[in-house]
Amino acid sequence: MAATLKKRLSAVANDLLSASALKLGTYVDKLVEDFEAGWQPETTDYSRKLVEFCSSKALNEMCLNIGEKISDGSLSRFTYNMMLACVMPDSADEDSNDECVAKEKEERKIPRKETEEQDEIPLFYSDLMPLLVDNEPSVGEDAFVWLGSLFPLVAEVVNGRFMFETLAAPTGNRLHFPAYDKFLKEIDKCIKHLQKQATPKGVVLADDEFILHVEGTASTQRVVRHIGATSWPGRLTLTNYALYFEAMGVLSYKDAFKIDLSKDIDHHLKSGATGPWGAPLFDKAIIYESPELSESVILEFPEITSSTRRDHWLALSKEVMLLHQFLNKFKIESPIQAWEMHSRTILGIIRLHAAREMLRISPPNPTKFLIFALFYELPKGDYVLEELAKGLKNANSCRACSASSILRSLNASQQSIALTEVKEEPAGESESVSGQTDNFSTLESAINQAREEEKETFIAKATTEGLKEEGIGNNILVLKEQLRPLMNVVPLFQDIVQWKQPATTFFVIITTLVIIYKEWFHQAVAAFLLWVVAKMLKARRENVRDNLNKIVVSIASDQTTIKSIVSAQQGFITVQDIVKTMTIATMKIQSILVSRTNKHANTVMLVMVGSAMLVVVVPLKFIVMGTTVYYFVMTSKLGKYIANDRGNRRLKEWWESIPVVPVEIEDKASNIVT
Repeated sequence: MAATLKKRLSAVANDLLSASALKLGTYVDKLVEDFEAGWQPETTDYSRKLVEFCSSKALNEMCLNIGEKISDGSLSRFTYNMMLACVMPDSADEDSNDECVAKEKEERKIPRKETEEQDEIPLFYSDLMPLLVDNEPSVGEDAFVWLGSLFPLVAEVVNGRFMFETLAAPTGNRLHFPAYDKFLKEIDKCIKHLQKQATPKGVVLADDEFILHVEGTASTQRVVRHIGATSWPGRLTLTNYALYFEAMGVLSYKDAFKIDLSKDIDHHLKSGATGPWGAPLFDKAIIYESPELSESVILEFPEITSSTRRDHWLALSKEVMLLHQFLNKFKIESPIQAWEMHSRTILGIIRLHAAREMLRISPPNPTKFLIFALFYELPKGDYVLEELAKGLKNANSCRACSASSILRSLNASQQSIALTEVKEEPAGESESVSGQTDNFSTLESAINQAREEEKETFIAKATTEGLKEEGIGNNILVLKEQLRPLMNVVPLFQDIVQWKQPATTFFVIITTLVIIYKEWFHQAVAAFLLWVVAKMLKARRENVRDNLNKIVVSIASDQTTIKSIVSAQQGFITVQDIVKTMTIATMKIQSILVSRTNKHANTVMLVMVGSAMLVVVVPLKFIVMGTTVYYFVMTSKLGKYIANDRGNRRLKEWWESIPVVPVEIEDKASNIVT
């Protein structure tokens, strides 16, 4: 390679090109010639494109035998150097990075006040990381996601930014090599651990079925299935198709009970509370509901303090269920494309296992590492999934560094080889990075939009957290304060109805009658909506939002403690009377409907028949107009003069004379007749 090119490239870029040539069994000059053969002079970023071209070819060669290279650290060092060279391809970039490192050193000398969030940093980062991190440069989010687009073992390009935020948050959103190397080695350990897990008893796994998580064994924590008032401890196994629960027998496990998560039916997984004899005491269970099952399946994950285990299992199980819903919704029928999506999901779950091993003291949020669990909840996440489906149909799943190829290289999916036997792309004929960038541009745009929406939603939800923590009493006071503008309208309405403002009342009557007669209901609704818009624009022009920084609600009371207790008791009695009145009314209506007394039933039937004939003969709008006029007349002085309470009295006496069915309260459900 020419001396001028060496001077142009950064030190890490030169080292990366030399390492790439060594792994490919060629010379750097030959790699440069191959690159320049397809290079377009008008294209910018020569150094970066050269680094990407050479390193991606070498990476494809390394993907054929990943396991050994993870163990000896060569893969982690090479891929980490790829990220560094991507950020600093030129010597000028290296100089600017040195300045940033020097500035960071100066900032570290300034003592910083520990925040409450920093107090919860996992032990690995807070105690060991300062000893492991030296003066080597670190990588940021963009480089990490770029590597994930080439090498999906490290990260999934769809949720790579969310995952990076979780991994690098304790170290200032910068990823250092010791943490990255440990992360890759934990991934390798997790894959080997899952390979050793036993197949559930009485089950023959499908060719492309892979065990993702197991608990309930002698070396792991308990899992309990609740059936009615009985509890059955056992072993729970999750695959990329189903959950298998094996109840514990005397000497061995019983045949596994299968919960199929791949079926295209209306089934659900949710969190729930359970306990001894079915009592909902501990919020540490998963509830599976399906139309194919007569009763729900309840699985409890006992632990002393939190419900972290339950949340972890719920997230993984939902991810598998959402994976199959995604394949069915977007009609991913090609076995190769379907297995590629399975492989990407499996690698996401394995990365989550590895991160939990790294961050044992403070386990990460599972959804940040999972594709579907994240974007099914994220605002605008459906757009991301649509773009993911389009990219999956257009992507090349046969390249050496695809998710399915990596699983095969790690011997993690030996049973799936028969399904996905395809001709792999030769290591030297890799896709161009620029082509991949073009394919991911639309997806990246959708992801960025979802991230922005998530930030806005997070800020909006944060404003309601304080209100959620308040008791029902304070919430009622706040609701009352919010409804005060509407309560101010009630006196105005009463003045109109009671003719305290005759001119206004006449105007309301005439307007109402004209709207009903002309059938201008649509125009009335439109006018009301425009009036609301006008009020909103007026509030914006007067900057009401600047004055509404907070709502002050006073909970102080001038009543003594005894008076407050008496008022609360009177309120309770009032609510009790309302419930009794409603119960009696429904029972009287039932008596009329079943003709318990013919006298009252006949009266109701005659009135209903007469009303039906009236509705048939007279147009409905005239009935409504007559009812409106009658109501306003009866509230006027003329109506009060001609009013006769005898009719209301007869109606009350008729209602009170309706008998109801006797009620007998029993404590045995078997004797209740419905």
